[in-house]
Amino acid sequence: MPINIEKISYRGDIMSMKKHIEWFFVIFSNDFRQKKVEAFEMVMFLAVAHFFGCYNPNQLADYLGIGHQGLYQHLSELSLYSLKRLLLKFMVKQATEQLNPIMEKSAATRSRAGITLSVDNTVIDRCGKLLCCAWSWYSGRWKKVVNGHDLLGIVMTINGIAFPLSLLFCSKQGRGNTNKPDLLISMLNDLIEAFDREGIDLTRFPITMDSWYASNDLKLRLRDLGFVKVIIAGKGNFTFTIKGKKQKASEWKKQIRLIAGQWGINVPFRRVHALSPTFGELVICFYGKNTTSNYYLMDFSQTSLRGSEIWSIWKHHYIIEVFWKVLKSVLGIK
Repeated sequence: MPINIEKISYRGDIMSMKKHIEWFFVIFSNDFRQKKVEAFEMVMFLAVAHFFGCYNPNQLADYLGIGHQGLYQHLSELSLYSLKRLLLKFMVKQATEQLNPIMEKSAATRSRAGITLSVDNTVIDRCGKLLCCAWSWYSGRWKKVVNGHDLLGIVMTINGIAFPLSLLFCSKQGRGNTNKPDLLISMLNDLIEAFDREGIDLTRFPITMDSWYASNDLKLRLRDLGFVKVIIAGKGNFTFTIKGKKQKASEWKKQIRLIAGQWGINVPFRRVHALSPTFGELVICFYGKNTTSNYYLMDFSQTSLRGSEIWSIWKHHYIIEVFWKVLKSVLGIK
């Protein structure tokens, strides 16, 4: 039977949960025409229940003192594809509420808001043998290949706050393309369409990515989508030609002399033009991350950006790393 949130009684703050769920119903009121209100209500309960220490339907049922079967019956009425569409709509709604006031202001105000799309993946190591989408992935945490889930995410940063727009569990099997660049392009296409329905052009915002995304094919596909500002972290084994000399980036990092105190850049920095057999002509920005290591960024933009603009865009990328840590700890998936 349906769960009546008006009659549930337990020791927690049920009214607080009810208030949050009603907010979801206001947003998704037009999505209930298939008479699956109970299924959606159950999903919203599970989402809010994470903040009460309940991470699965059994724990929530025990906490509320109700039967388990009813919860699973309602959940079976809502497909994963429907849930994915609802989550995408919710994430886009959250971001557009913050974007609309900013986009009406001056260019300087929009720039200070630091609106950036950050793309990254994280590996959640698992011990189970029968879990879906659990494969062998390289883990940056363990510095080796582990068995687990690889989660690909796109996070929008607005005024230093992370708004997760799209999250996807990657797989190594399936009927369609399963490589990450293809998955990323598919995710970006969905987001562009969703933001377009809200009257916002997503391609006007810059994108930042880690080095494993880097390829000339990906650069061209991003340009075809309309993105004009793309900053990618580089790898030490990439080869570049600078001023007629060709060698690996790991050697260039030792030889490029960084300049401190440049306008708008709070780390030692150097911006140079280069040629790559893999990426063609591009701009490389070397910077000192600490006293012992130098790193570099590749500017894949259609027109070369200023050094201060490249650094301003990249310095927001760390927020997606913070988001992963919060996701793993607060939502109990670490």
